Order: sequence, then C-alpha cells, then structure tokens
Amino acid sequence: GRKAGALVVLVAGDLVLYVERGGRTILSFSADPDALMAAGKALADAVHSGALGPMSVERADGEAVRSSPLHEALTAAGFRPTPRGLRLRG
Repeated sequence: GRKAGALVVLVAGDLVLYVERGGRTILSFSADPDALMAAGKALADAVHSGALGPMSVERADGEAVRSSPLHEALTAAGFRPTPRGLRLRG
C-alpha cells in the first residue's frame, strides 16, 4: 500500500525501486543490472542534491542489503558500507 514518506524510483517510466519510509528497506522491481544501476544513481543524486536526507539502507528485497543484487548498484552510486548495511550522506 501507499505510505506517506515512501518513494519510488522510475527508469524510463518503469518502476525499478520502492524505498520504504525512512529509507532502511528497498524493494526492487527489476532484475536488469542497467536499470538497477540507473536507479541507484538517481537515488544517490537525490541525496546529494538535498532532495532526500542521508540514507542508511539495511534490507533489500527481504534480505540483508549485503547479499542483495542491489548492493553492487548502490555501492557503484556512492553508498558506503557500515556495520548494518549501506549509507550515503549528502
């Protein structure tokens, strides 16, 4: 369902990421590595521009972000490892 504070990332009009309120959990809707990379970059750009605050992602697609295919896309976009997951500051 829709929740206040949640956001989506679209790539070429297709839903790629759903970021739950608070940014700790992300759900992906694509297995295409290029789409995931583009969505990760868009998310990082939103943090760097100030549109979003700092993000600490702990879970992706129901598992720890470290073992998710999103890990590579987010680290390529500038997210850095922490003991709990990945973090990006503006």
